[in-house]
Amino acid sequence: MARPEARSPISVVLLYLALALSVNAADSAEVLAVDLSDAITPASVELIRQSIESAGETNASVLLLLLDTPGGGLTETLEIVSLLERSEVLAVGYVSPSGAKAWSAGTLILMSCDIAAMAPGTIIGSAQPVRLTPTGSTEPVNDSKTNNAIIALIEEKARLHGRNVTAARQFVQSNLNLNAETALEQGVIELVAESQEDLLRQLDGRTAGNRTLSTAGAEISQFQPDIRLQVLQVLADPMIAGLLVLIGLYALIFGLSNPGHGAEVFGVIALALGLIGQGFDVNLGALFLIVLGMGLILAELHAHSLGLLGLAGIICIIAGTALFAPVSFPQWYLPANYQRSVMGMFLVPSVLLAGFFAWSVFKVAQARLRPPFQDQVASTAIAMQRLNPRGFVLFQGEYWEAESEGLVEKGESVAVLERKDRMLKVRRIG
Repeated sequence: MARPEARSPISVVLLYLALALSVNAADSAEVLAVDLSDAITPASVELIRQSIESAGETNASVLLLLLDTPGGGLTETLEIVSLLERSEVLAVGYVSPSGAKAWSAGTLILMSCDIAAMAPGTIIGSAQPVRLTPTGSTEPVNDSKTNNAIIALIEEKARLHGRNVTAARQFVQSNLNLNAETALEQGVIELVAESQEDLLRQLDGRTAGNRTLSTAGAEISQFQPDIRLQVLQVLADPMIAGLLVLIGLYALIFGLSNPGHGAEVFGVIALALGLIGQGFDVNLGALFLIVLGMGLILAELHAHSLGLLGLAGIICIIAGTALFAPVSFPQWYLPANYQRSVMGMFLVPSVLLAGFFAWSVFKVAQARLRPPFQDQVASTAIAMQRLNPRGFVLFQGEYWEAESEGLVEKGESVAVLERKDRMLKVRRIG
């Protein structure tokens, strides 16, 4: 029986070095940073959802929420809080840079993070809910049912993370505002950090969520939203969404009262995009746009709109495809390694289909702009082969079957006399 070879001292040392390096690589933390700025909208919910999924796929140990927001919708805020609760990735809320604020909804999100931090010169607070008035201004919500529910929620978040419950209650009851230093003194946050690098140094060795962080020198990668989310972020801007709905309604009214100008089609498109921006289900809205686009293209094939319906249909299909792309894959029950393949399988046929429709609409519009055939009689064509008496000619860039009155050699010019179905009657010139 062969005796196993003895390991040399050098191989043993190399083995230990490899093991040590692998352990260090496993302990090194990757931090995924996501910007949660401006108003909290339906796009913000999708942003947090995608960033949590991305952090899980890349095995990031920390999701760093960079907060700078005046607040936003209560429904969207509660969805974000719920996402953070269910996330297996440690969430660190960081109000930054200096001069930033996390008011209202931003404060509630910060209190829901596993670790709360602020940069010097930042403010949190003013968490009493408000509502829009018919004049466009805001007024505090004094409904005890709503206020008590929010107070109970923010108190529970503060208690769960070992923070000042009284101050958390005052954020809602009295619109309390705190700067970074005061918030740290009162136990509302855990850290005050000058920069993201300073924050990672202070996080190193801390325990949160039954985990000890190792973030010193960790790499910070910025989450990049996909095209679907970028479009949704534009549509979700309160001013843009409201403007789209307003324009859509007026265009729809004008189009229905004065048909034939295409205003009603534009109104439906603008209204659908505005409703998506205001929180209407994105996938349903995108599906509606795709179906509407196909309907408009079919209508273009039977109407005389000089391509306007077809152009509107192509725009609908492109916008619907961009919004409908299955980017949030867990709700589609697909493993991560199939995500890009499915994206390609979905987008490539959609782009090809839109291209085909665009080509079809162009050809139809081109045909309609062409003068009637009787106006083209006596035009000339070129014989592409010998006509004796039949063959093919090139007429206005298209191949036609032709029948001549006499022998015509290849390359000679002929005069078009008439058309019978798909056959041209021609005569040799000269």
